[in-house]
Amino acid sequence: MLETGLLIVFFYGMLHAFGPDHLTAIADFSIGRERRRVFKVALGFAIGHGVSLYLFALLLQQFDLSEDLLSWGDIAGVSLLMIMGAYLLYLVLADRIHLSKHSHDGREHIHIWYGKSHSHADGQTTDVTKRGWAMAATLGVLMGIGGARGMLVSLAALSEQAVSSMMIFSFTLGVAIIFVVFGFALMLLNQKLMQSKVLLRGGYSLMGVTSIGVGGYLLFS
Repeated sequence: MLETGLLIVFFYGMLHAFGPDHLTAIADFSIGRERRRVFKVALGFAIGHGVSLYLFALLLQQFDLSEDLLSWGDIAGVSLLMIMGAYLLYLVLADRIHLSKHSHDGREHIHIWYGKSHSHADGQTTDVTKRGWAMAATLGVLMGIGGARGMLVSLAALSEQAVSSMMIFSFTLGVAIIFVVFGFALMLLNQKLMQSKVLLRGGYSLMGVTSIGVGGYLLFS
């Protein structure tokens, strides 16, 4: 019975991962990034989501936290999503996204940097998405806080037993698998976007508008 419950929770985690706010957040921090960073972002968000659920499972067993308090996690997470979208649009409109190509030993290398066009040579670039995996993990925690009570009730109902650490692990694993697959798709997209500055700016513009739109819809709906 335990194994069946964990399997159900695992697939529920995979379904949960398809939330538009989750995928948008990962795309925001992964657009125009190399493979390693894309996978760090995907795993960071999944782990942040799972950790927040586990911690609040413990807290809710000890304290009767109000829905109003928990809802602030959703508001903070969605607001950060909108701010991230606005920042991506700022990078485009202020012409702070730059791309250069050169070859070493017959192999082409692509460098992307953010800031003024001359700042790459001076080593003075500024980019808040540089540590995107840590920010993605934080966003995963915030979004997990908002829906913690309802999610924990769902997990317990699906498995027909009290929420345990193994249950949270199974849920997080299901979420992580979808996020990593999505990250792989983003990696293929990035390979196309990184061929020209025009395509890269277009990708950032699209994600900026999408992030603000998804965040605004969730915040005011």
